[in-house]
Amino acid sequence: MNTCPNHLHGKQKIQYIWDYYKLPIVICLIFLYIISYTVHGYFTKKETLLYTGLVNVSASSQLTDELSCGFLDSLNTNTSKTELKLYTGLYLTDNPDDSNHEYTYASRIKTVASIADERLDVVLMNKEAFDAFSQNGYLCNIEELLLKLDSETMAECKPYITDNIVILEDNADEIMPDDSQPYQAVTDEFPMGLLVSQKGLFKRAGFDGDVYLGVIKNSPRMDMAVEYIKYLIL
Repeated sequence: MNTCPNHLHGKQKIQYIWDYYKLPIVICLIFLYIISYTVHGYFTKKETLLYTGLVNVSASSQLTDELSCGFLDSLNTNTSKTELKLYTGLYLTDNPDDSNHEYTYASRIKTVASIADERLDVVLMNKEAFDAFSQNGYLCNIEELLLKLDSETMAECKPYITDNIVILEDNADEIMPDDSQPYQAVTDEFPMGLLVSQKGLFKRAGFDGDVYLGVIKNSPRMDMAVEYIKYLIL
């Protein structure tokens, strides 16, 4: 049988090419896939303007949309190129008897990792979560941050600025093996939160319950966090 490619036709020629050039063809296809995937990712990747989290706060789909897409619309940004990342469903509690203990652990790990990676800028939370974020030293001095606002907007925010306590050091590790020792801690108190549920977007939405806003102190997007506060409070 003549196997010269010049004498083969149709399926025989295709089979001949596949049999002899299978490896180069596969390598070329993989290479083309990687190139197309990279190019597609480059042109479709969105810039994240802000990372926000709802902690112990359950919002309706409409309110969630206003907390994310509504903010982008207020900035008149191109939503095909920019986004606001909103983490939902985060739940934190120190109650050891809570039925969602395992879910709380997963939320805590995600929160700590997001802060370490600078992928959490603004937190909207209930009082329990506000206390936890404050005590762990995650939040910045919000009163100092709000000095970037104009005087009129600052006056609107000032009644809702809320102090909380940060634990600078304690003996928690020392008393774990010996609970007869009294707990001792060195603390500081300063403005860490803004009670946003009493005014602006949350109030107009008829949200039931207190919601505190805090800004993570290692956030590289402080200016955008200030814009977000203006959007929520006015």
